[in-house]
Amino acid sequence: MKERPLRTSVIGSYPFPGWLEFASQNLGEFGTADLAEMQEDAATVAIMDQIRSGLDVITDGEQTRFDFNLSFYGHLEGIEMEPASPRRFGPPAHDQRGKHEISGELAAPHGLGTLEEFERLRRLAPKGARLKMSVPGPFTMSGRLLPNERYRDRYAITEALLPLIRAELEALVEAGCEEICVDEPSMSCYGYKEDTRRFVDIFNRTVKPVVGKTRLCTHLCFGNFKGHAVGYRRYAPLFPDFLDLKVDEMHVEMASREYAELECIGPIAERMDVAVGVIDVKSYFIESPELIAEKVKACLKYAPADRLVFAPDCGLSQTARWAAKKKLHNMVAGVRMVREEMGL
Repeated sequence: MKERPLRTSVIGSYPFPGWLEFASQNLGEFGTADLAEMQEDAATVAIMDQIRSGLDVITDGEQTRFDFNLSFYGHLEGIEMEPASPRRFGPPAHDQRGKHEISGELAAPHGLGTLEEFERLRRLAPKGARLKMSVPGPFTMSGRLLPNERYRDRYAITEALLPLIRAELEALVEAGCEEICVDEPSMSCYGYKEDTRRFVDIFNRTVKPVVGKTRLCTHLCFGNFKGHAVGYRRYAPLFPDFLDLKVDEMHVEMASREYAELECIGPIAERMDVAVGVIDVKSYFIESPELIAEKVKACLKYAPADRLVFAPDCGLSQTARWAAKKKLHNMVAGVRMVREEMGL
């Protein structure tokens, strides 16, 4: 299912360089050519940091998105963007990200922007690099849109977004994208109290046209806004139903949870590749290569090498770049130690 055992990968996002953080808060000071140049430069920085770490799979770091899914709302028709955060003071948390009103029929006639991102990534990345794009799933993307008379609840909004996401996936595959992560962290956050079979049905209908045409991944975590989780941090309520997700690789967050439920990777690996989060993106403890190697060996007790992938717990956008670089470098070095020990 993949080109090598004990593969190393990332989820999608990567820290913004400091100058891009500044620019994103002062967009009115820049011209359109300035902004295009910054996007190009930032993507180059993220790509090269990942290449230097030795990763098997890289992304563009989502450097042209303000968030892993928030920027997608800017491509939608039929919504009124909320002008400011509903809570602007106090400790950072998810409630500082408000909700947008729906003002008409939800549509994305010009796509959601990932095709342009992929073309930029392909142009800037070294020849032969394995490239991955990430796209938020419809249930996760529905979370910041307010129901109305036309779309009466979150599931109705999800159903309206589903064909828009599906069309985006089809466009990426048509453009030659060989690996796509469909992010549905809201499903893993709410799975303990929602109908998990319904989640599986939504996900599988979203990806149906591209199954078998690209390497499909999904990322199941418990939230990481400003380094904070938001969900009930257990995988047990999601299984066995989530084993029916139509993906080639399922990512699970382990490092930040001290490897609780590590045994769950066994049943996953019987159906698909399992990507284990071995880097805690919520902590500034820098995992050593030796510690990573120890955790890789622990995973090998439950899943074979040819089914295992190793990655950070979540996207790295909420981690300072200096720490992200060290963590990725040590992750790759630790996995390499085990590969060499096993003669792989």
